[in-house]
Amino acid sequence: MEETDSYSNKGKQNWDSNSPPTHTDSETKCCRGNPDGAKIRVFARNLVPIGKESGGAGEKKNDLPFLVFLQGGPGFEVELQSNSGFAKEIHEQGYQTLWLDQRGTGLSTAISYETLPSHLTTDEEKAQYFKFFRADSIVNDCETIRKSLLSHLPEDQQKWSILGQSFGGFCAITYLSFRPEGLKEVFTTGGLAPLVDSPDPVYEALIARVVKRNKIYYQKYPKDIKRVKEILAYLSKNELLLPNGGRLTPNRWLHLGIAFGMHGGIDAVHQLVFRASTDLEMFGRLSYKTLQKVQYSQSLDGNPLYAVLHEPIYCQGTAPNWSASRALAKHHQFHWNKVDQLGENEPVYFAGEMIFPDMFDDYSNLRPLKGIAEILARDSTWGPLYDLEQLARNEVKVSAVTYMEDMYVDFNFAQDTAAKIKNTEQYITNQLFHNGLTRDSKDVMKRLFDLSKRVYD
Repeated sequence: MEETDSYSNKGKQNWDSNSPPTHTDSETKCCRGNPDGAKIRVFARNLVPIGKESGGAGEKKNDLPFLVFLQGGPGFEVELQSNSGFAKEIHEQGYQTLWLDQRGTGLSTAISYETLPSHLTTDEEKAQYFKFFRADSIVNDCETIRKSLLSHLPEDQQKWSILGQSFGGFCAITYLSFRPEGLKEVFTTGGLAPLVDSPDPVYEALIARVVKRNKIYYQKYPKDIKRVKEILAYLSKNELLLPNGGRLTPNRWLHLGIAFGMHGGIDAVHQLVFRASTDLEMFGRLSYKTLQKVQYSQSLDGNPLYAVLHEPIYCQGTAPNWSASRALAKHHQFHWNKVDQLGENEPVYFAGEMIFPDMFDDYSNLRPLKGIAEILARDSTWGPLYDLEQLARNEVKVSAVTYMEDMYVDFNFAQDTAAKIKNTEQYITNQLFHNGLTRDSKDVMKRLFDLSKRVYD
């Protein structure tokens, strides 16, 4: 494959008076809002499959249609792709691909406490800055890049296709709501977002799925009921620091359950539990290697945008108010101090994909962002992410792979969303989890392309 890194210092595109602009490889200057405002970089990598030129002799590789990949998150970058997995499946369909490091991630101007602009001096100013890193701003970035890359083509060829995984699918629905003129076709995997105004109903629904995965975990590894309790008892009596200075508390240990929604996640958590239990049996303490493995398995320090914005990605005119924490407070089995008083066969449940206030104490790189997170948790001025009327009259073909056992995106909400977006078709399976796109790339992409090309009899 040939690779083009789609940013350059040669061209700057400034847009939206309230939103940081992007850099692409375009020489065109497109000024909207404040052209002299602060600038960030948005990085996208263009991959072109060699020998996959479209059409006959004389056509250029750049004439291949674009498919843009929108990563899950929020706040996660895209790794460099090889010509394998789902990237290979896309290229074999005759596309060139664009892999976007969404603003605030990866090789774009990544957000972390030490990289925040120096002119932002108060937590309130920094909190307002974070608000420009949701799906609506990501979609605006995509449109700026699309116009830069495709403006030389005839107007009817200036649209592109997008594939949204998880949060990338949330972005795709925002795209369909407000900028559908840029879209030729939409594919999503585990990304039919709940069309809600608040995260509260999302967590109420997802807790049942987290409970189910915990029950499967303890059915598979029943001896871990005792092991987990012994580990939590040890952590409650000892102050443990991870290699980067973070605190390993009982609550942080229970955050490991976020992995339960992925293929192999239950086994990965068991291995950490078994390793920690073995350490306590042999040494009476947790070894450095175990602490290192726990830290490695938890990515919030390196992806703080995820922690700060995870609940606000559902908000339209409402404040999140630490929604997951409020929802989980109603379920005693997720709380070590409550389960500890019950019988020895009563398991402690691991949490799922949830963000809690104490994470901003336990994770070393989140601590400086605690004040910002508190401000955003109380903020009710979040703008719209979806337009239900536009979605109801949508003319862009939407093909979705939906997982019945998805622990992160509730299946029932996904069905409600599919019913509200015109021209949506799904392949539904109970054989894959949320990371089905990478777990079984060939089948998932085949299903998507079969849906796209479906002929009705």
